[in-house]
Amino acid sequence: MRRRRTTLLILSAVLALAAVTACGGESEDPTTTTAAPTTTAAPTTTEAAPEPGFKVAVAYDLAGRGDGGFNDLAYNGAEQAAAELGLELTEVTAKAEDTDQDRSDRLRLLADSGHNPIIAVGFTYAGPVAEVAAEYPDVWFGIVDDGTVEAPNVAGLVFAEEEGSFLVGVVAALESETGHVGFIGGVNVPLIVKFEAGYIAGAQAVNPDIEITSTYLSQPPDFSGFNDPAKGKEAAKGMFDAGADIVYAAAGGSGGGLFEAATEGGYLAIGVDADQYHTAAPEVRDVIMTSMLKNVNVATHAFTTQVVDGSAQAGVNLFDLEAGGVGYSTSGGLIDHIVGEVDAYAEQIISGEIAVPATTG
Repeated sequence: MRRRRTTLLILSAVLALAAVTACGGESEDPTTTTAAPTTTAAPTTTEAAPEPGFKVAVAYDLAGRGDGGFNDLAYNGAEQAAAELGLELTEVTAKAEDTDQDRSDRLRLLADSGHNPIIAVGFTYAGPVAEVAAEYPDVWFGIVDDGTVEAPNVAGLVFAEEEGSFLVGVVAALESETGHVGFIGGVNVPLIVKFEAGYIAGAQAVNPDIEITSTYLSQPPDFSGFNDPAKGKEAAKGMFDAGADIVYAAAGGSGGGLFEAATEGGYLAIGVDADQYHTAAPEVRDVIMTSMLKNVNVATHAFTTQVVDGSAQAGVNLFDLEAGGVGYSTSGGLIDHIVGEVDAYAEQIISGEIAVPATTG
């Protein structure tokens, strides 16, 4: 199969915020910075002055800031809100061997040191957030990717990943030359199944006869599938060898292995969370035809701003396609010729004409 080259650099109109280049820290101790005012454009603003003592904190999941995706986006939104409102921003990095007790202790440390709001990145924080939020009823907690915690001071920041994945499934089916595409999930949990379900539905909407191969890199409680590029590369190579010519990975850091396999074999890949055409290594960018955008930055910015202006809402806060929570990228120019078709599907999702499944059952 011929290798397709990138000729244009086009920033996707779907992105609501500019990406912030960042490197992740390795220390468990909080690192505090004071955000200075900025003129960077924001998706939302507020005229309310911050009350004394407001400090925002971000507690990362395993990969931490510098992952080029999920964690970086969570930071970007909080950092932009902190800059706009003149707040201090504290970051705390997790460790692979963390237990729920470690996570609870981390959240308590932040609450005890006056942070409000506190943003926990990842569904692994669900139990610890429920426990600690009950102990600090005057502190707002936001948890990314979990809507199960029921408390008056907890906001679940969740996304319609299946809707964005539907759109990149459409892209895959429209562009596949073999009629065979693939999906790699990091860990077989309901959250990642949403990515798979939407991708399959989108591809089948274009071509009901398309062949779709799916695999997961690990099974819970083993979460290593989110940070194992070697295993991701092995899985992708197997799919390409079996006839797939486009593969989509919702696998965190393991997705880097997909990009390597696609580059070496002359195939195409679909990124996830951030616009990975811009965050991946330069030598693999040419094979990234699009990325499913999960705009965590939109959610963390909105939540931080709402806590300060008093409009935060407990319970599930859904960021779907219509709200700009998910979408797809066009960077690199490889799918410019089909954007109209993909957007037509997006309009049908927003209007309710297409209901995207969140499970593969």
